[in-house]
Amino acid sequence: MIAIGSDHGGYKLKEEIKKYLDEKAIEYKDYGTYDEERTDYPIYGKKVAEAVSKGEASKGILVCRSGCGMVVVANKFRGVRAATAYNEIAAKLGKSDDDINVLTIGADYVTVNDAICIIRNWIASEFKGGRYEERLKMIEEIENENMK
Repeated sequence: MIAIGSDHGGYKLKEEIKKYLDEKAIEYKDYGTYDEERTDYPIYGKKVAEAVSKGEASKGILVCRSGCGMVVVANKFRGVRAATAYNEIAAKLGKSDDDINVLTIGADYVTVNDAICIIRNWIASEFKGGRYEERLKMIEEIENENMK
């Protein structure tokens, strides 16, 4: 299951992403926001990242105006590897090399079609493992040292 969330700046794009997920019968849970009324992105970044961190969702998608605020929030949670992708190549490499489990998207910088392409490629990509797995173990050690 994919946890999805946005602030007011990413709301419209999040709704379009949900349509795509529905069309592809991809299970998701919407953690808000539920309208365009001004709100604060950390609220929704926390909800989605927490769901991934606790294993309630296998992946997360977060949308705000730039993608940057959401990625900062998401990476505060143990086991979350979040990255912002503005194109399909970044999404593919983020998954194959870094096994990102939370994708953030900047609504002000991508079209709906771009966002769908980014998500499609991220979901379809496989983590390479091997030397990349060793790097994830190093990241886990850093988490263990710094997230007590």
